[in-house]
Amino acid sequence: MSLKIGSLAEQRAREYLTLQGLQWVESNYRCRMGELDLIMRDNDYLVFIEVRARTSNAFGGAMASVTHSKRQKLIKTASLYLMANKLYDKQPIRFDVLSLEGMPPRMSWIKNAFGADD
Repeated sequence: MSLKIGSLAEQRAREYLTLQGLQWVESNYRCRMGELDLIMRDNDYLVFIEVRARTSNAFGGAMASVTHSKRQKLIKTASLYLMANKLYDKQPIRFDVLSLEGMPPRMSWIKNAFGADD
């Protein structure tokens, strides 16, 4: 996925999730472990959102691209975010996946797509 497509997908995802009542915290948090696309609040939850965009599902689609190793990397990156911001054990967290597939893109939002012990 090109950087332009990725940025557009993340922007659309943020707009969609904001309309669903989530509050934006941060985008594209980067550290030595990886990157978190979106960080948002959903009531008491701090939500780490992986955004995936695919024009075709020929290779399994956007959701299938969030592999076990990708989930592990997201969990480690989120842990570093929580430590860096002194948020560890301050509130519940959740990992969501939002996919945009096809042209025009159809959005699918999976809340609690995986857990921190995945």
